[in-house]
Amino acid sequence: MKNIILTDKEITHKTKRIAYQIYETFVNEEEVVLAGITTNGYIFAKKIGAELNAISDLKITLCEVKINKNLPQDIITTSIPKEEYQNKGLVLIDDVLSSGTTLIYGVKHFLEVPLSKFKTAVLVDRNHKKYPVKADFKGLSLSTSLQEHIQVVFEENNSYAYLS
Repeated sequence: MKNIILTDKEITHKTKRIAYQIYETFVNEEEVVLAGITTNGYIFAKKIGAELNAISDLKITLCEVKINKNLPQDIITTSIPKEEYQNKGLVLIDDVLSSGTTLIYGVKHFLEVPLSKFKTAVLVDRNHKKYPVKADFKGLSLSTSLQEHIQVVFEENNSYAYLS
């Protein structure tokens, strides 16, 4: 049995709230790059982008960040060239922040390019950090045991997150 921690409706509400927080933070920017970590982070970035388009006149650029979650020190690639996010506001997005390993390597990648503003966003923050990284925008903070895992499932009209 799955222990549901976020329903589709709750994910929708949290996505909207994060979109408003991003808009407030980047209100003086013309464009913001939403860099979602493959696979669920990118899906979440697209959802946030749709909400931002509905509430703001910010130009939204989506970028998929490919990080090997098993070997995050491997080469990280992005779906758009560095020139397209250089000197712009950028939000690095993932679905779950567990140990912080994926997010910190993602942050390191983007620090090699000058940005006007740089923030991070996650749907669920587990509060089990191995690295000094934090989510600037988060949908839910949840203290779990190290043995527990959080899975986010993005499906059309039936997204949910559960603890296993």
